[in-house]
Amino acid sequence: EVVRRKRRIMRCILVPLSAAVCVLGAVNGFQLSPGQVSNLPAQRSLLCSSRGRIGGGLTDGSQRKNGAGSARMAAPSDYVPVPKPLLDKVNFPMDIKGMSIAELKQLSYELRWETIEQVSRTGGHLSASLGVTELTVALHYVFNCPEDKIVWDVAHQCYPHKMLTGRRSRFPTLRQWNGLSGFTKRKESEYDCFGAGHSSTSISAALGMSVGKQLTGKQVNNCIAVIGDGAITGGMAYEAMNCAGYLKQRMIVILNDNGQVSLPTGTPSAAGTVPVGALSASSSKMLSSQPFLDARAAAKSISKLFPEDLQKLTRKVDELARSAVSGEEGASLWEELGFYYLGPIDGHDLDNLVPILENLRDSDSSKPVMLHIRTEKGRGYLPALKASDRMHGVAQFDIPTGQQKKGAPGQPTYTSYFSNTLCELARQDPTVVGITAAMPGGTGLDNFGRFFPKRTFDVGIAEQHAVTFAAGMAVEGLKPFCAIYSTFLQRGYDQLVHDVVIQSLPVRFMIDRAGLVGNDGPTHHGCYDLAYLGTLPNIVIMAPADEIELMRMIKTSWAIDDKPSCVRYPRGNGFGVEGLNALFGYSLDEIPGPSDVSAIEVGKGRIVRRAKADMKIKVALLTIGTRLEQAVRAAQLIQEETTDVGVTVADGRFMKPLDKDMIRQLAETHDVIVTAEEVMKMAVLWASVCTYICRSLLLPRLRIRQLAESCDFNITAEEVGKIALLWASVCIYVGLFRRLRQVARYQCHGRSGREGKIALLWASVCLYVGLFRRLWLFLKPRCVYV
Repeated sequence: EVVRRKRRIMRCILVPLSAAVCVLGAVNGFQLSPGQVSNLPAQRSLLCSSRGRIGGGLTDGSQRKNGAGSARMAAPSDYVPVPKPLLDKVNFPMDIKGMSIAELKQLSYELRWETIEQVSRTGGHLSASLGVTELTVALHYVFNCPEDKIVWDVAHQCYPHKMLTGRRSRFPTLRQWNGLSGFTKRKESEYDCFGAGHSSTSISAALGMSVGKQLTGKQVNNCIAVIGDGAITGGMAYEAMNCAGYLKQRMIVILNDNGQVSLPTGTPSAAGTVPVGALSASSSKMLSSQPFLDARAAAKSISKLFPEDLQKLTRKVDELARSAVSGEEGASLWEELGFYYLGPIDGHDLDNLVPILENLRDSDSSKPVMLHIRTEKGRGYLPALKASDRMHGVAQFDIPTGQQKKGAPGQPTYTSYFSNTLCELARQDPTVVGITAAMPGGTGLDNFGRFFPKRTFDVGIAEQHAVTFAAGMAVEGLKPFCAIYSTFLQRGYDQLVHDVVIQSLPVRFMIDRAGLVGNDGPTHHGCYDLAYLGTLPNIVIMAPADEIELMRMIKTSWAIDDKPSCVRYPRGNGFGVEGLNALFGYSLDEIPGPSDVSAIEVGKGRIVRRAKADMKIKVALLTIGTRLEQAVRAAQLIQEETTDVGVTVADGRFMKPLDKDMIRQLAETHDVIVTAEEVMKMAVLWASVCTYICRSLLLPRLRIRQLAESCDFNITAEEVGKIALLWASVCIYVGLFRRLRQVARYQCHGRSGREGKIALLWASVCLYVGLFRRLWLFLKPRCVYV
């Protein structure tokens, strides 16, 4: 009934609206005849017919018959290096300001092929950049960067942007040491106003920039957030849009809808609309034009004179009318969030895209705008369009065929071992489920999904939701395996603490890409997980050193039903039979399968190599995770170079809980303990080992524990401060016990019998009491706020 009522209202509106458009067109110098729209020579005409469509009948804007745009993309088999006369003249955005639309089309054609040729030599994110080539050209043609701010989200779409902003000559260094970053990077160029290696952050950043411009009194306030490649599925984007609508702050959000969420996931685009046609492109240009906005503003001013009930009706009529013109029923979502919605339009059609952006640039409205464009990921490069992943991220490749130049097939990856082990567990246990956040291919859950589609959940770029979603499953007795990259799990940290750890829910976190990941750079390194997970109570943290250990730890995690657990493992390949036998002391004929390995006792490390008992100096190398290989190789080198030093190599396996028995044994039998781990400067394993040794070995008679292992209690900050003060005083006091006793003995030297004993006792008491008071006075002001 609601739908029928809406349709009746829309039919009642369309006739007078069409008449109004005709009148408005006549006032502004053009005529609207049935079935035809005649264009004005000026670029800011209100209406024009669509020049291309996206979808089944997709046509490349570069294939049009007008001007330089008639050049066609060469078929891969006919590929020859493309001459780039226009691009060669462009060093910065100011160089394209005087170009015609036909020249902008030719520039887009050349820029797309430059991107293909450069990435073919270095590897990188290819298809997302190919999809935004025309959009990039249009943005830099219309807006004045770096004064106007453009935030790319996700920033792997930025390759054409970098080429137009003075960095084309540096592309041979893309994603290399001291080379160009694969994402926007503020230190790299003033044109990169905000770094975005993760996703869904652009709207918040652009909104903050817009408010900053307003509060600092800047005359021009154009802040554009380009959000695409699935980033709109992140909840943070909606939080920012809700705030922008509430603030009524001027900004432009361009939704780059390419139908994918990073890697293909089977999840439809967030917009979920049919391909755009001619009507949408024409209506978007009309709805963005200044005369239409002026007329709409005048109508709003008149409606304010009406009674409140009638004002509500006119607002609803306005919303329905613009939805009817745009043909986009989902527009109401953006309208409810406070945005002025335009679209969807063809993101490759410069004839329409440029005038619409100019209208938005010149508009006096302070309301945020949502411009919905449709693009094609991998646009213009046939091998990318045919590939299952659209060649999202590629190694070096051959341009005619698209075949990537990868090395000889090596050992299976850690990701594949995880996937196979999870499939084996799922066959045995129907409660096993897999969850990922838009990375099924990267985490191996795509393979799991082929066998267990109903137990595979891809939630999109929404790590926070993924963690709490898994927690809810655990409440109902399922065994969720939440597979997320280390760098992306940072985004769900609050949920991990609040929803999982505090409630001791047995969620199993499979943390892929732990440690250094190479070319993607600092935004994607997994260097922080041990630090941010190691501070949490009641959680098991494991790190395998090889593929067999990984399979065993996954089974260990599966068996833990009373608390959360984490398995962090690296990107890359396993060691294979020869490597395992040579490095870690295995005696294998072949790699065992998941069904052939067993779980590990929680908190139990292992000694991989022992120092000889007759060595003068003994050194223990204690590692966790992938650093075990380097530790074994270092021990071998030391053995070759000297006969005086014996090296023991130990694999801690567990960050929490530590194998305290093994650490005690190493501390008591070795002269030096060296920890090796792949984290930041404040090493987590090192800190944990030092803390344990100080508590258990240096002060063996002190029986004082920390306040609590968890925070499941109510206590004031003042009480914590008093406890911390007492703890610090007692630790220092007892720590100085032996030193003070030696001083007292020295003072009583030469005295004997009862007199000497009394003097020794008196001197000790005086020193202890005096120092305790000094310590109390020293520590009291420093512990008030602990």
